[in-house]
Amino acid sequence: MTEVLARLDGIVHRFGRVTALDGADLQVRAGEVHGVLGENGAGKSTLLSVLGGVLRADAGTLSLRGTAVTLHSPRDAWANGIGLVHQHFKLVPRLTVLENLALGRRTGSRGWRLPLREVEDRAAELMTQAGLTVDLHAVVEDLSVGNRQRVEILKALLRDPRILILDEPTAVLSPPEVDTLLALLRSLVTDGRAVVLVSHKLDEVLAVSDHVTVLREGRTVLSAPRSELEVTSLTHAMIGADHISGPRREPHAVADGEVVTRLRDVRATGPRGQEALRGVSLDLRRGEIVGIAGVEGNGQRELALVLAGRAEPTSGDIEVASGTGFISQDRTSEGLALEFDLTENVALAAHRDELFRSGILLKWDEIEVRAECLRSEFAIRAADVSVPARSLSGGNQQRLVVGRELPEATDLLVAENPTRGLDVAATDFVHGQIVDAVRSSVDGPSVALISTDLDEVLELSERLFVIVRGRLTEVAREQWTREGVGALMVGAAGVPDDRGSR
Repeated sequence: MTEVLARLDGIVHRFGRVTALDGADLQVRAGEVHGVLGENGAGKSTLLSVLGGVLRADAGTLSLRGTAVTLHSPRDAWANGIGLVHQHFKLVPRLTVLENLALGRRTGSRGWRLPLREVEDRAAELMTQAGLTVDLHAVVEDLSVGNRQRVEILKALLRDPRILILDEPTAVLSPPEVDTLLALLRSLVTDGRAVVLVSHKLDEVLAVSDHVTVLREGRTVLSAPRSELEVTSLTHAMIGADHISGPRREPHAVADGEVVTRLRDVRATGPRGQEALRGVSLDLRRGEIVGIAGVEGNGQRELALVLAGRAEPTSGDIEVASGTGFISQDRTSEGLALEFDLTENVALAAHRDELFRSGILLKWDEIEVRAECLRSEFAIRAADVSVPARSLSGGNQQRLVVGRELPEATDLLVAENPTRGLDVAATDFVHGQIVDAVRSSVDGPSVALISTDLDEVLELSERLFVIVRGRLTEVAREQWTREGVGALMVGAAGVPDDRGSR
């Protein structure tokens, strides 16, 4: 039997009136990748935050190598060889990648000076090993979400942890990067380390884990070796029933639908002044879902902002729909004001609607009613609409964003990685809401589904494009497979070099 590096028994943690953990257990053994699964709001991130020193349990015991301990801070956890990579990034936006990496490494400093040279050399080695390339001299606030995730992983690896906890590390990585990272996790445990992997993607957990623990409603409901588990048993443990996907419609032609948004030869720059969109032309028609697939950093972020009216192109012609909803890929920094309550977050979109305004004043009573309706209709787990958005789980935050934006999308919904970090049930719920919005009436909006998740765009799209190096290319129906679209995403075949595609 391998050594138990960490053990959590009967862990209870409350956020005000909400009990996030209600007697959860976890054992982390040396030499193992331990997968942790559960629905959004099941308590996964809270449990791992207790192990990582971010939160203290209200009840229960945390033991490290057989000794009961109390971790007062993440620094205490690091001193005990425990590193936590958060789902939501803990980087200093105004500093460079290298400076952030150096801040995360407490050893090697000389007086007030950071050990930049040593960190740069070690980071270069780790990037080669892990296959997670990032510009060390780029400013973090200019990076895409995917690149920020890479920085967080590198920052943790630089400190050589005995137990490495990763909370949804693959949510914004491309398929090749996911494969490389999972291989890295396997290699990390060969010398007696442990890796704890929190993920909603069952295939990834089953592919890499030695042991799996499932949480539901704050309790541990299953803990078993990977060899004894299968998808059906894990899904049943996570949501209490076999997962059955909701109804999906077959793709259909909408060539005669009203064009609600039109781009012609649009060019746009990225955050560092680089040309991010290069001659993009696209028609979006009412009543269709248009999928746009791409590896992070190929211009899809800029395309989403242009379509949503959040950024101006540098050249080209654009006709943007007036009734546009925008589901941003980063709900914590762009989608929500975390310190605002649910009603105030709903007001961020509802203020544009005359129904909720009286002159320059907002009708707060009506907005509160709208918020309460969304809480009920979208099954947002919150005590009431007065709680801050920060107190919600990631899945419930996303439900709030989707519920707020859908009523605004009378013409166009721009959905940018809308299910990032969501479990299978929450993902199916969001997909169902998007499909229902389109098919609910003959005047349903167009949806621009911009995603790094191949399965998502293949499942929902009626037309499909890839974006590579800022150029948009339509995918022929016979190439609608993971292999075919994947090859186009990395520029392996069929992507023009000097012009966009309509």
